[in-house]
Amino acid sequence: MPSWGIALIVILPIICAIAGFIGGLFFTKKKYEKQLKENPPISEKMIRVMFQQMGRKASESQIRQVMRSMKNAK
Repeated sequence: MPSWGIALIVILPIICAIAGFIGGLFFTKKKYEKQLKENPPISEKMIRVMFQQMGRKASESQIRQVMRSMKNAK
């Protein structure tokens, strides 16, 4: 029969690592969702507003070009 001291030395760190991993996943998911809510990804509507603020009327091709260039920049 193994000593409880040795079993705890082996099992306790494994259990703590698993709990930390699961806790980290939940924490990271919450932070990511909060970040997306505060800073949503740019949309075509946002690009249209940006062009209007610059005093220009954007065509569909210009909007698609900006969207394509932003996707390629990532």
